[in-house]
Amino acid sequence: MIERLFFGVVGALLSSIGLATEISNAKLMTSYWVDDSEGLGISGLSFCDGKLLTVSDKKSDTIYTLELENKRAKVVPYLEISGLRPPKKDKPTNLWYFFLDLTRLPSVMDFEGISCKDNAIYILSERFNRIAKVDKQGKAHWLEKNWSMEAKAQGYLRGFNLSSEGIVKVKDDFWIALEREPRGLVKLSPNGSVRIFKLPPVAGLKFQGGSEDLTALDYFNGALFTLERSAHAVCKRTLPSLQAEWCLDYQAFEESPELGYEGAHTGGMGDGLAVGEQGIFILFDNNNISRIQDPDDRRALLLQLAFPESVH
Repeated sequence: MIERLFFGVVGALLSSIGLATEISNAKLMTSYWVDDSEGLGISGLSFCDGKLLTVSDKKSDTIYTLELENKRAKVVPYLEISGLRPPKKDKPTNLWYFFLDLTRLPSVMDFEGISCKDNAIYILSERFNRIAKVDKQGKAHWLEKNWSMEAKAQGYLRGFNLSSEGIVKVKDDFWIALEREPRGLVKLSPNGSVRIFKLPPVAGLKFQGGSEDLTALDYFNGALFTLERSAHAVCKRTLPSLQAEWCLDYQAFEESPELGYEGAHTGGMGDGLAVGEQGIFILFDNNNISRIQDPDDRRALLLQLAFPESVH
């Protein structure tokens, strides 16, 4: 409680002295249509040992890699996951959500996030609000860490399939993105503590298609990066205050005739974020929707954006 109060006071003070967040239009380095991604629902993104790894919210037994070469991308099975059984489910917030969940097979974990740290891969299940640790051989087990009870007590995780959406491990802590209605950030510490924070707002970000959301996280050069999907933006945020230093607006690319999808929701499709020396990578889960320019093409989209020229 003291930590949350401190961050709130810091945020208010920064706002009061006029430290505005710079929002600039993103510069596109490369765009990729991801071969063999049709219907897979690839979601989440992370740099792991020099590779771009991703997971599927439809297929729960495989971790994938995105192979990039000569402006072409292909999703390829990287590691077969073994040893995971469905964990005990969260208590549903209402009976209707309980019945909706029964329409999904028990084996579908709905993986939405991935992060690499200390020779291990961590994948996040939105369905179960749990983290699985996967070793180099693919053997996996669920971590004991649980944040859903605390989050629900504070008014989060109230909608169906609007739960834990992104993950990154920073030193010994896990940060979890809570998607929306409302959105938030969970910090899980090694001592078992669970802290939940509201993201300080950014004046000038325009969220569309509904409520503010948060769909992916990454950590690079001492800062937390957030993918704010319905604002079509990536923001660099300072720890521990979570104040945004700058944001990149990529809406022009996502909604362009060349890169857009037919009937795409105005809230956006950005679902994975990986940040490194090569730039900022955003993975779009198009839910098997066709491209505007080619109704027969249902591949996912990957964008590589440059850092703002004045900062890194």
